[in-house]
Amino acid sequence: MSSTDDEQLADFKDWWQRNGKPLVTGGLLALVVVFGWQAWHKYQANQSQGASILYQQLLESTLTPDGKPDAAKVAYLAGELKKDFGGSTYAQYGSLFVAKVAVDSGKLDDASVELKAIVDKPTNPTLGEIARQRLAQVLAAQSKADEALKLLDGDADKAFVATREELKGDLLVQLGRTDEANAAYKKAKAALSDEAAVGGLQIKLDDLAKGDA
Repeated sequence: MSSTDDEQLADFKDWWQRNGKPLVTGGLLALVVVFGWQAWHKYQANQSQGASILYQQLLESTLTPDGKPDAAKVAYLAGELKKDFGGSTYAQYGSLFVAKVAVDSGKLDDASVELKAIVDKPTNPTLGEIARQRLAQVLAAQSKADEALKLLDGDADKAFVATREELKGDLLVQLGRTDEANAAYKKAKAALSDEAAVGGLQIKLDDLAKGDA
């Protein structure tokens, strides 16, 4: 090999040391990132599918044609959702069903525990508000109307103003605070369309008016 060849080889080795390894390493890193990202999304999709299947089974166990859910099966499936997909929206909806079955069975303390866990850390605002209003109803059934009313303090999302204010009115009636109840019912009515405002809510307003007469 000539001295020129030796020099070219030496130059190539020097270039490889400076650039070749980083290029290979960078290329491998890029591949790891790409395939890792794809694997993660596949894992997430599988997780979501698994949670969806469990949730569907939970729906079928709760919303039975005869209206009599299998309480043990509901508890088991909701427990599996919490165990495998804890903190997910599916798991929290599962807790709503467990709370419903508990209420139907007269187990208000159990329902309260399930609902409070969602209220404390909801996966989204809608779930949080649903759980909050249901927990307030459970507390009211436990003769804890004051505590329930505090739970409904603050502003609700526009979509939930009517139901929250109507519930506040119910609680205020339970506490004998009829003037405040009337105001809450009127606020609920104002949040609804004219058609939707006719019905049970109007009856409650009329009943309060009769009581003041």
